[in-house]
Amino acid sequence: MDRFSFLNAAHSQFIEDLYQQYLKYPDSIEPSWKSFFQGFDFALANYSDDEVSITQLTSNVVATGNIPENIEKEFKVINLINDYKRRGHLFTKTNPVRERRTYSPDLSIENFGLSPADLQTKFNSAKEAGLNGAATLQDIINHLEKVYCDSIGVEYMHIQSVEEKKFIREWINVNENHPTLSAAEKKEILHKLNQAVAFENYLHTKFVGQKRFSLEGGESLIPALDQLISRSSLHGVDEVILGMAHRGRLNVLTNIFQKSYKQIFSEFEGKEFEEDVFSGDVKYHLGSSKKITTAAGEEVRINLVPNPSHLETVASLVGGISRAKIDHTYQGNAKKVLPIVIHGDAAIAGQGIVYEVAQMMTLEGYKTGGTVHIVVNNQVGFTTNYLDARSSIYCTDIAKVTDSPVMHVNADDVEAVVHAIRFAADYRAQFGKDVYIDLLGYRKYGHNEGDEPRFTQPSLYKSISKHPNPREIYKKKLVEEGVVSDAVMSEMEKEFKNLLDQNFDEAKEIERNTMAIFMEDDWKNYASLGKLQQVLENYNTTYDVEKLRELAVKISTLPADKKFINKISRLFEARVKMVENNALDWAMGELLAYGTLLTEGSTIRISGEDVERGTFSHRHAVVKTEDNEEEYVPLKQVSDNKFDIYNSHLSEYGVLGFDYGYAMASPNTLTIWEAQFGDFVNGAQIVIDQYLVAAEEKWKIQNGLVMLLPHGFEGQGAEHSSARLERFLNLCANGNIIVVNCTTPANYFHLLRRQQKFPFRKPLVVMTPKSLLRHPRVISTVEELANGSFQPVIDDATAQPEKVEKLVFCSGKLYYELLAKKEELNDDKVALVRIEQLYPLNPEIIQGIFDKYSNRKEFVWAQEEPENMGAWTYMLRNFRNENIQVIAPVASGTPAPGTHKKFEKNQKGVINRVFGVAEENVDLVRPITTVND
Repeated sequence: MDRFSFLNAAHSQFIEDLYQQYLKYPDSIEPSWKSFFQGFDFALANYSDDEVSITQLTSNVVATGNIPENIEKEFKVINLINDYKRRGHLFTKTNPVRERRTYSPDLSIENFGLSPADLQTKFNSAKEAGLNGAATLQDIINHLEKVYCDSIGVEYMHIQSVEEKKFIREWINVNENHPTLSAAEKKEILHKLNQAVAFENYLHTKFVGQKRFSLEGGESLIPALDQLISRSSLHGVDEVILGMAHRGRLNVLTNIFQKSYKQIFSEFEGKEFEEDVFSGDVKYHLGSSKKITTAAGEEVRINLVPNPSHLETVASLVGGISRAKIDHTYQGNAKKVLPIVIHGDAAIAGQGIVYEVAQMMTLEGYKTGGTVHIVVNNQVGFTTNYLDARSSIYCTDIAKVTDSPVMHVNADDVEAVVHAIRFAADYRAQFGKDVYIDLLGYRKYGHNEGDEPRFTQPSLYKSISKHPNPREIYKKKLVEEGVVSDAVMSEMEKEFKNLLDQNFDEAKEIERNTMAIFMEDDWKNYASLGKLQQVLENYNTTYDVEKLRELAVKISTLPADKKFINKISRLFEARVKMVENNALDWAMGELLAYGTLLTEGSTIRISGEDVERGTFSHRHAVVKTEDNEEEYVPLKQVSDNKFDIYNSHLSEYGVLGFDYGYAMASPNTLTIWEAQFGDFVNGAQIVIDQYLVAAEEKWKIQNGLVMLLPHGFEGQGAEHSSARLERFLNLCANGNIIVVNCTTPANYFHLLRRQQKFPFRKPLVVMTPKSLLRHPRVISTVEELANGSFQPVIDDATAQPEKVEKLVFCSGKLYYELLAKKEELNDDKVALVRIEQLYPLNPEIIQGIFDKYSNRKEFVWAQEEPENMGAWTYMLRNFRNENIQVIAPVASGTPAPGTHKKFEKNQKGVINRVFGVAEENVDLVRPITTVND
């Protein structure tokens, strides 16, 4: 009676109203009330000859303090049913190689106030279990065990959506959550399983001890992927973007992406790639693109994204590539693209980027219509037991963040795996949300094939060594069912073995390996990879001057019928006056670059933290009306071409990876990621190291992503000063990226336009300013934008070469501070030359500078970064034969001092030393260092 004590204080009319709500929307009310009304309905239908209202029943309960026994037992059965739905996944047969952990209380009927004497009693609440009508308790339990506790464990009760829960409940109740497969379908599944197992066995025999990160123990992934692609194609999917780590990748490449076996065998021989300029990558990191025809007869384009060893990083790229395809190839139709991410159990639980990517699911700038996540669950991470790898019960508990369903499946039961995969395809197609499949298997060998797993998991690997593979288990099942015979199976295995032998022999004839181009069709207009010399060439970035003025006024004029806050109105009025006064600031240079590109056919995507307004309140690419916060985007008014700008969630790693992926799939889009402060880019360092600077050399992949990194020392402390220029310059080689630190709006305008005018694509890293955004001297004329070009080096326009004794190279905002000092001193012996493009340096222009200032006695690199940071060591490498000197703050473990006064002393010291002015507290600045080869 305690469970329903709330009835004592309840008003009868309130109960009646709540009951009516329950009849219309049963899942919308509080669970204990729902349970009560269910019990009332079932008991009334099954046991009462008289018509009794809900208010009469509750009044009787309140008056007598008793609930009729028949009703109370219905309550108990409902509780049992609901617990199977909520907790049945804890008591499944999903672990193929060891006993499951035990959980208490279990689902014994005694824990629900029922007894064996009730097993043959019929209960109307059987309908809640998914049965058609009243059934005995024994039948209810049998049904619940098959649905929730067999080879598939279902987690879905955490989902808030009533509609989604209803869909899942109805889907899994069909045939008691077991597949109904024809003989032909079973043979096809066996065929894919045979391919997976035989391929791994062959590699193990022919390439003993070589790393391949085999799929053995999880071979059912292959028929699972085959079924997922085929089923999804029937839902309208035309293209698949798949990301996965190394485990099982070779198997996926051959048996899903149809990469030739001989090519894989040749790569095992360690032969060089055809192009010497490319270092290539290990075979289990390479990507692939292919058009296939599914078993359902549908043509689907499938793409396997190249990946580094950094496991979950590729998940962010899958999202970005998928979104680019949705935006540009399929005109916004997310049902046409299927993102799939294959995880390891340790990685999905341990890597923070998983959460960053999960949170993108419904975000306007990042959603892709749902991703199917498949976990190849080995129950161990390298040598780490799962109990040491996470605190959560399941590795997939990240799914609860996004209200996504999870199916935990025994990887040895390939038909259950196929069933779960079909659910994933159907759910994703219906709701456009993420769904997780936890494929619980094992890893037959160690982390790699040369590893000894018995060092760390002796008991587990004793069991694994005796365990039959999934093909043998399924073959036995189908032979018993009469679907196939031993003779047919032997012939199938023999034919496949002969095929592998033939490919093995042919592989020996290959002299050098070829590098397939990922998504080659998307890049057919950008065949050139952009050699170093090509980056240094001049590209026409001019624009008609009158059209530019018109465009400038257009994007600076707010609609008269909308009301904006006064500050915004004044800001846009000031922009119009800039055009009239022919003095454009940094923001206008940037916005006009976007506007002109849009009119010429490019599309543009900008994302990052606070990019719509701009962290430093300079951009205002999106403005909002004062009364209802309606968005107005001026750049969307200049062209029908797509201009998207999105404030991201507070993520660097995940979002940079997403935007890199976007640029990978859409070369005609100027794709930009901006850091809130340049310092924060190191939160995404893995994407920079593994993709941005290395992808062209490893995988022959071009990418035109632009990174805007606010940089400049304004006394804001260690974490708001430096985008770590030195790190990017240390990573520059073979023309892999472009690194720039512009000082004028015009040069920035031409830089952004040049990025799209290249006949190739290169990542562009821009040290963007903060204080220069509103600096009175940082202005450009309309003519400079319209008629100029990008200047990699800007000479000192006021210097008289014959008088110059000290040639000073510098970059960024420091130039304007040095210029002010030069003018103050009226110093004609110093020439200030701005290096706008730090990498690649233009040797012809720089030699011209050296020739011009041939009377120089000193050559100096000046920087505001500490001597061990910034561009100094890079400049030293490039000018080691030029007797170069450095003027910089002393080496430091932090980019900048934490106090403004100390910063000012450092900055003043650098400036004064450039001009030879004596300075107090000289210990703050290292004396000039001379380097002489």
